[in-house]
Amino acid sequence: MLVNHEGLVFVGKRIDNKEGDWWQMPQGGVDDGEDLDMAMLRELGEETGIVEQHLTIIQRLEDELYYDLPDELQGKLWKGRFKGQRQSWYLVRFTGADSDIDLEAHKHPEFCEWKWVDADLLPDLIVPFKRDIYEAVVAAFKPHL
Repeated sequence: MLVNHEGLVFVGKRIDNKEGDWWQMPQGGVDDGEDLDMAMLRELGEETGIVEQHLTIIQRLEDELYYDLPDELQGKLWKGRFKGQRQSWYLVRFTGADSDIDLEAHKHPEFCEWKWVDADLLPDLIVPFKRDIYEAVVAAFKPHL
């Protein structure tokens, strides 16, 4: 969860999701042997173009969160190799300016648009099968926003 100085949360609209008006927080994979903090900073940079100097890690959730894909998506997403995800969530403060965000900083952008939103809106913006995850993340991090 990337938050600005006003306590608003960054969300992006995925380029590859043409079937709805869904927005999500940045997320990404961890390479074999990669440190979780480093993976999070790398993925955040790849998806938002934000350099590490404009980021401060506030907190990491102690427990991982899990979700399964709905039956109709299993076998279709991620080349059919996975039926869900386990995730480690971070709260990260953005100390830069909006002009430091560049969705096209890397050759394969994931988002086509972005905006800052109130954390309470997050569960309504995400695809329904991830709603429980977003509710848990908001509940955990809200006291620190």
